[in-house]
Amino acid sequence: MRTIDSINAKIRAGQVVVQTAEAFKVQAKEQGIAAAAKAVDVVVAGTFEPMESSGAMLNLGHTDPPIKLLECYLDGVPAYAGFGAVDVCLGASQPAVAGRGADLGDTETVREHGGGHVIADLIAGRSVPLQATGHGTDCYPRTSLETTITRDSINQFYLFSPRGLYQNFIVGVNGGDRTLSTYLGPLQPRLGNAVYANSGALSPLLNDPDLEAIGIGTRIFFGGGIGYLAWEGTQHFPLQRRLPNRTPIGPAATMALIGDAKQMQPHWVRGCYFKGYGPSLMLGVGVPIPILNEQVAAHCAIQDADIVAPVMDFSIPRRVRPTFGLVSYAQLKSGSITIEGQPVRTAPLASIYMARQVANELKGWIEAGQFELTSPVASLPQDRAFLPQDVSS
Repeated sequence: MRTIDSINAKIRAGQVVVQTAEAFKVQAKEQGIAAAAKAVDVVVAGTFEPMESSGAMLNLGHTDPPIKLLECYLDGVPAYAGFGAVDVCLGASQPAVAGRGADLGDTETVREHGGGHVIADLIAGRSVPLQATGHGTDCYPRTSLETTITRDSINQFYLFSPRGLYQNFIVGVNGGDRTLSTYLGPLQPRLGNAVYANSGALSPLLNDPDLEAIGIGTRIFFGGGIGYLAWEGTQHFPLQRRLPNRTPIGPAATMALIGDAKQMQPHWVRGCYFKGYGPSLMLGVGVPIPILNEQVAAHCAIQDADIVAPVMDFSIPRRVRPTFGLVSYAQLKSGSITIEGQPVRTAPLASIYMARQVANELKGWIEAGQFELTSPVASLPQDRAFLPQDVSS
């Protein structure tokens, strides 16, 4: 029915019709799939959530005399220096190390400060102290470096998320007798709460469950700047069991994301910390889904009542945990689910409010002619198994 080129022509002419995923679902329910598909060119889905599998690549620029970095700390957070002479990679979930240039006070404060905070500081334009040592070679004789950097004083500064978007996830609960500190936040004992990580029907990858309309090379909203879907994400598992509507019943496809951090905005990139677990990074990501045909439109019309996630008990410290069955996102978003006859209050890890802001922001960019769509250069693989790392004790 449409092509990316025809949609881009409408964007340039100021005639494109864009809806957020939330608004499109209402329109499709009221008018029917066929009418909604005919009326809308692009559906925009967004999320704002912790993406701890993220990091930044930085090129610091050469000093005089030059240095080949051996160890590097950015505001006390170790950055990996095993690339070129002054290329470093800073992981969002890497905690700071006491005594390594971080003027952060007590040990607990240092532990709460991490790579996500440093990345957010750089994006916000703040200065970050750098402390490094060098190998000391004939062509790189310098052996130490202490300075400060900003996003404008370094060459490249780009964000790379090896696993930035999840297609569905789990719901965490705690059937034990003590509070657990997890990557979902605190889980209260005796089924005191349930935390879900995915935004359900608002989530980008659940609006294109078979990844037919998006793929490698798709242009996206990434942290307030322009980014791209770069590759399959780590732990990409498209073979997850699926409902007849093609949505998976648990963690499935994932996407790796890349974008120029110098373009990003602090409103959409925020360092965070999970007590007892560690630092992370909150990121806003928006994905435009071209309505190429009625099938794509039907997938974008999916409702929270038609998407499910498994409820997992974190009190069992194993890779495969017991499950209390499947619940729909409509149930989760109601604020309470029932487990073994007991009401359990629910809360999202993703910010639904900010997800809506992301979608509306990208919608405005497209309508203003500031953002055009790209055709994928390759599809995501559909045959990846999920391999565990089993080792003998």
